[in-house]
Parts: sequence; structure tokens; C-alpha cells
Amino acid sequence: MKIWRQLAAGVWVIALVGCASAPPSLSATPAARAPSATGDSTLTRTDAQGAVSVAVTPLSLDPASTTLDFTVALSTHSVDLSWDLASQATLSTDTGLQVAGASWPVSSGHHVEGTLSFPPRTADGRALLEGARTLTLTLRDTDVAARTFVWDLAP
Repeated sequence: MKIWRQLAAGVWVIALVGCASAPPSLSATPAARAPSATGDSTLTRTDAQGAVSVAVTPLSLDPASTTLDFTVALSTHSVDLSWDLASQATLSTDTGLQVAGASWPVSSGHHVEGTLSFPPRTADGRALLEGARTLTLTLRDTDVAARTFVWDLAP
């Protein structure tokens, strides 16, 4: 009888922990919009279209920062990855604002990783993240027409 009580208590604890967990999102507070320098793997978005696997993780989404940064990892065994992602990338929000990529360390090979950076303000000076609920990074004209990565920005 004692073993059944312990088993039931264990199941109850697991259920309680599982119910308390919430899906990760990016908070609207500036401090939470600045993931650590190593990134937060729960925020990683992936795309495996075509011959290339792409993983994107926000590094810095602090609106006060000089750049909005993402780690991008590209992997393939059949395509040369000497792409200039800064010229192929846009970052947009559900408010209709959009910016083009600012920098990417162009390299080559079959396994490439680097930081893709965007300006935090549009060309006319508006803050990209202000009032946004959704953030979308789009990579165009890679080995497929477009790859889209989306993050919900918590209120």
C-alpha cells in the first residue's frame, strides 16, 4: 500500500510541474528581449527545406541596443554556403515595420555559423519592436525561394 502512495505522489508532482510550464516566448520588457550571448535554445527556429538545414536563435532583441542579433547555423552536404545573408534577410513585425539585414560574416563550406544583425530602427527612425507582438525573420533566395522564422513577443 505504501508503494502505491509514493507512486501516486510522484505522478501528482510530475503533473503539477507539467501544468505549471508555459511555452517560451520573448517578453516585451527590454531585459527579457536581450537573451544571453549564447542564445536561448528554446527560442531556436529551424527550417529544413531543400538541401540546407537552417537554425536561427535570437541573441539580442534589446530595443536600446545598436543591433538586433541572431545566431544562424547553416548545414548541408551538397550546397556551397557562401551566401550573403545580410542582403537576403528582412526582419519584420506585425505592425508593418521592416528592416533589411545589416551584417553577416560571409564564409563558405558546408557548415556555417555566424551572427546576422539588423538595425533596431527603420530607415525613417521608427523603433522596429515598439508595439510589436510578432517578429518574423525571412531569408530569401537561398536554395529555396524563402525561409520564414517567427517569434511571438509576449505583452
